[in-house]
Amino acid sequence: MDEPKKMRYRLLALAAAFAACLIVFFATMFDAQIVHGADYRSQSVRTNTSKETVEASRGVITDRNGKVLVSNRAVYTLTLDPSLVAAEALNDELLRVVDLLERERVSWYDELPMTRTAPYDYDFGVSRSGMLVKYLTGKKWIEDGMTADELRDGVSAQGIYERMLGEFGVEAGLDAARERALVGLRYSLATAKLDGDGTFLLARGVDVSLISLLKDGGYGGVRVGTSTVREYETEAAAHLLGHVGKIQNWDDYRDKGYEWNDLVGIDGVEYAFEDYLRGTDGTRVVTTNEDGKVISELYSVEPKPGANVALTIDIDFQEQVEAILSDAVSEMTAADGIDRGAAAAVIRIGSGDALALASYPTFSRKTFNQDFAALNADPMRPMFNRATQWAFAPGSTFKPAVAVAALETGAITTQTKIRDLGRYTYYDMVYHCWIWPGTHGLVNVTDAITVSCNYFFYEVGKLTGISTLDRYAAAFGLGQPTGIEIPEALGTMTSPEYVNSLKGQYWTDGLTLQAAIGQAYDLFTPLQLANYIATLAGGGTRYNVHLLKDVSEFDGAAPIRVYDEPPADVVSISEENLRAVLSGMRKLVTDGSVRREFTDCVVDAAAKTGTAQTGGKGSISNGVFVAFAPYDDPQVALALVIEKGNTGGALASTAVKILNAYFTGADPNVVGENILIK
Repeated sequence: MDEPKKMRYRLLALAAAFAACLIVFFATMFDAQIVHGADYRSQSVRTNTSKETVEASRGVITDRNGKVLVSNRAVYTLTLDPSLVAAEALNDELLRVVDLLERERVSWYDELPMTRTAPYDYDFGVSRSGMLVKYLTGKKWIEDGMTADELRDGVSAQGIYERMLGEFGVEAGLDAARERALVGLRYSLATAKLDGDGTFLLARGVDVSLISLLKDGGYGGVRVGTSTVREYETEAAAHLLGHVGKIQNWDDYRDKGYEWNDLVGIDGVEYAFEDYLRGTDGTRVVTTNEDGKVISELYSVEPKPGANVALTIDIDFQEQVEAILSDAVSEMTAADGIDRGAAAAVIRIGSGDALALASYPTFSRKTFNQDFAALNADPMRPMFNRATQWAFAPGSTFKPAVAVAALETGAITTQTKIRDLGRYTYYDMVYHCWIWPGTHGLVNVTDAITVSCNYFFYEVGKLTGISTLDRYAAAFGLGQPTGIEIPEALGTMTSPEYVNSLKGQYWTDGLTLQAAIGQAYDLFTPLQLANYIATLAGGGTRYNVHLLKDVSEFDGAAPIRVYDEPPADVVSISEENLRAVLSGMRKLVTDGSVRREFTDCVVDAAAKTGTAQTGGKGSISNGVFVAFAPYDDPQVALALVIEKGNTGGALASTAVKILNAYFTGADPNVVGENILIK
């Protein structure tokens, strides 16, 4: 066959194939648009495709050994979406939802910062006052620039509430509780819309039975979703872990990619490490039919969980310290009927790792939300972190720092001896040594620390001067930030500048003598005291205290950050001077007033007692105790304070139990004297 005929046959074949394709195409289009067109149009109307934000879970919090402290638990959520309800029916639908939640005893979020019962007043302690100001300003109900305090003091909450009744179209005749619930939900929706979100997270952690009732009852405007809540795996460390909650100040999070309904860390390490723990939300495309049933879903952006945060805390040791502290306080209270608080801080020498920070009384994070009202009303303030936020007079535990200041500046030497006469006279003022009417006789600096001779340190304080004492106190971190990532009190060190700044107070040189024995205006936290002792036992090198050990990706694959900060300061102490001071602390436990208690200690230790006067006739002093161990190879330092503990010596056995808990846990083969081997 010649070439022209072959080409012709090929073109005919291609034309036939093309014609066949056109026939199939037109047949398919005819079937879809003409034969079954009505069915497909009906189906498209009955389905709905929407995008949903998929909340990423927060990172897990562990202790230094990888034990999980805080994890996540999947729960159902309820979200109000007013776009699903006709505007004129919104109030009726919200009241139906309120009635159902009340019947099922399910609590819900309410962003209106007003009391729940009449007469209505502002309640800025539980919600977002700034948003109320913004809402009222937008409505022109208050002047631009008004602050929350000005609103509270100058504008009637009852009057604002009554204006909201009209604004939200609340009908007269509702009982007060339902009316307040409706106003709260309408306000919550309005403020959510104000910041670009038309929906409001109504409830979190609801059970399946409630979801069934919602679906069976046809409750409009309520969407069921999923989320996670924090699961606390320990009853300990409540003051450290913190909790999560709804954003309290939207302006702090608006530009950080957060949504209005997001949960964030409110306090503790949940707040401190929010940037690590927070995950990245994803996006899901969901298709539902006319009955609301999901028929397909697809992630367009996968959610990424937050990073895992490992703390320096040893949770087993933390639990032991809390139990030891509780037993000590309970024993004292059983003896005298006096309620008291207490705190303990244990620091790793040479790193600043916080190994345990205990505060008594404490509470449970697992039931925090249910217990909040009772905890808030408790006069013992169980939510107050005494380990980091309680500044108190250190008493004689400050004397080793005074000794270092005097020795290093040449005010005294290790050979200097001062005779204790019992009564120390300074101008027209008379101060007594605690042993008066007895005396300690002729003592050097080592012996003065061991017997805690006030007379010796009155004289040393006078010779050294307040400015030098202030300088060395700051170098040891007393009255200074420790570096801890959670809130702390700074405390104060006695100084002319500080005293003269106080209303009605003025400086006198006699305050130097009081400051030298840890009284006057010396106020330090247990954490500061523990770090001061860690600095002293470590030869003068001070590290910032920290709770962060490291941060890793949620799958544990890649480390994001490992804490490795250099020392914060170095206190220059000669070997001779350091030995003289530490020897005084060592002799306290071998030959001094607490030798009996320390015969049960599994390691060689050194310590210093403190009796901090609280003022007032008949008042009971606070007991203070600091220690470090082992003596020849310092590893840990601790500070222990018990309110109205009377004397520091009364805390010695408690300190021994804490040291034993740490060292027997670290090395079960280490056994001290009078310890039974099992």
